Amino acid sequence: MKLSLRKKEGQGDALLRPLLPGTWRLFLIWGSIGLQSFGGGASTLLLIRQAFIEKHAWVQEEEFVRFWSLCLMTPGINLVGLTILIGRKLGGVRGIVASLTGLLLPSAVITCLLTAGFTAVEHQPVIQAMLKGVIPATAGIMLLVGWNFARPLLQQGWNEGKLKLIFSLLFITATVVAVIIFKITVVLVLLGAALVGASIFSVRPVPEVTPNQEHEHKREEERL
Repeated sequence: MKLSLRKKEGQGDALLRPLLPGTWRLFLIWGSIGLQSFGGGASTLLLIRQAFIEKHAWVQEEEFVRFWSLCLMTPGINLVGLTILIGRKLGGVRGIVASLTGLLLPSAVITCLLTAGFTAVEHQPVIQAMLKGVIPATAGIMLLVGWNFARPLLQQGWNEGKLKLIFSLLFITATVVAVIIFKITVVLVLLGAALVGASIFSVRPVPEVTPNQEHEHKREEERL
């Protein structure tokens, strides 16, 4: 992977960061995702994560979660919103156009062709048997996508303290219960989670005093 040297403002040391893609390369990557995105939004989301986080490291894990959370809180097609946010980050307006065209054009053509052909063979026993295998596979992909989103949040909660980890687990559990059991709309669940999260996670934790710091503090008091 090619790397470029960039400096953060206020820092003298140069940091290595991945070289951002050009418009044409961005189009090809999104086109590849569009051609492989069988199985619905879960598989597409997994492919996006693999391409931009794991393979090229153009998007950070936490940033990807923020992008997706923002898409969930806004109306419209979530994957289109995510494509726009990533395209804008990597290429500005041209990146948005290249990303949307690459994702939608190949998949739209394939969908039209498959739909036209599927109507002629949808009642065949072989096709029905294939669908019975695809459906559980799609469910497995959705579970994998959910774990990929939950893992960095749980890791962050663990690093920030067990209390934050407990709150994160409670948020996940409460969301599942609210949507599945109480049938609360997703919009209300997300708004409620945002308000509760703002009141809980915005509180700055009290810094822990290490034994060395405590010893130094006692020595300072003895000198005085």
